[in-house]
Amino acid sequence: MAETLRGIARQSLSSDQFEVIVADDGSSDDTRAIVDSFAGRMRVSYHFQEDKGFRVAAARNAGARLAGEDVLVFLDTGTFVGPDFLRHHLAAHEGAGRRAVIGYTYAYRPEDPTPGLADALQRRLPERVLEAYQGDPSFWDNRHGEFLECGFDLGARMVPWMLFWATNCSVRAEDYWAVGGFDEDFQRWGVEDMELGFRLHRHGVPFVLSRSAWAIEGPHDREWDDHMLDNHHNIALLLDKHRDPVAEIGWALISKDQYWPWEGEYRALLEWAERAREMDVSKELQAAAEQLRPGDRVAVFGCGGSVPESLPPAVLVDFDRGLLDQALAGSRHSGHHAIGLRTPLADQSVDVVLLTSRLSGLWQPWGLELVAEARRVGVEVRALGLEF
Repeated sequence: MAETLRGIARQSLSSDQFEVIVADDGSSDDTRAIVDSFAGRMRVSYHFQEDKGFRVAAARNAGARLAGEDVLVFLDTGTFVGPDFLRHHLAAHEGAGRRAVIGYTYAYRPEDPTPGLADALQRRLPERVLEAYQGDPSFWDNRHGEFLECGFDLGARMVPWMLFWATNCSVRAEDYWAVGGFDEDFQRWGVEDMELGFRLHRHGVPFVLSRSAWAIEGPHDREWDDHMLDNHHNIALLLDKHRDPVAEIGWALISKDQYWPWEGEYRALLEWAERAREMDVSKELQAAAEQLRPGDRVAVFGCGGSVPESLPPAVLVDFDRGLLDQALAGSRHSGHHAIGLRTPLADQSVDVVLLTSRLSGLWQPWGLELVAEARRVGVEVRALGLEF
């Protein structure tokens, strides 16, 4: 904490141009005393909440409520910044309208720490550390490959919010509160920041990367196995709150401890959805309906825009929102906008799950997951025009 506040106290902005709020999620050390020691150098406030588990979302919201400025900059404790850190965050917002700014965070590599960095940060100013290490790939932001892939232009990405991490980011207070701030239902490590990013994105807030508003993540021990379990829990919570194929893909990947393919897999889905828009599976559903037993409860994964009258009341699932709405219009069916990797359906809640050929373009990456989900929700699974 002292190192983080020391860096903020060195900002090239005058101290009356910013305020600092330390939101303490139940620490038992001398955080309050450290904060008080900086009171003569800048405007600094302190908020403490009782330790009732991991409640970083609540802590950040409480801190944001104390803020009186237009732009909120979030920074994790134990993070080192140079003297122009806040100047560059503010510059990214000036005259630009609404935007969410992702600051480049060097050494944020929990699984691959930079050798010698801890000692260097103790002996040198952050900007001198940056000069010494910036050519070392082990020092680069863990997201560097994703930034490079889009030419450092987050506007070129379909899922920019997956890179919105609260270790170093900023957003206008107006936009932050318009979407409700951090969701305080997230009470385990991870995902709560990109879930905020998801809502900002849906609210129409563009995302930009600032390499100038850099920070350096100080090395520290992590309970990585526990963090991964928390991530699994929280991505399921995100999907539960935002039933959408893009969240479904994230759930499927993070459940397997994967993350970086998210953008590519979502792009592939959108490309397939465009190609499959005119694919009519009503005839194969007609044939399948003739094989159903009286009273069978049915779910259809990949229903398309038209289902036959002979199909009994069913749960319709499709990755194309427009076609799903078309199939549901004036019908006896219910439905979910989903691929079928993870649906809201309960275990064994239907007798038969029909997988249609509209899933053929998704079969190579997701066939196993689609079958697993169909077997979870249905007693029997029938593939129409697909090979197990």
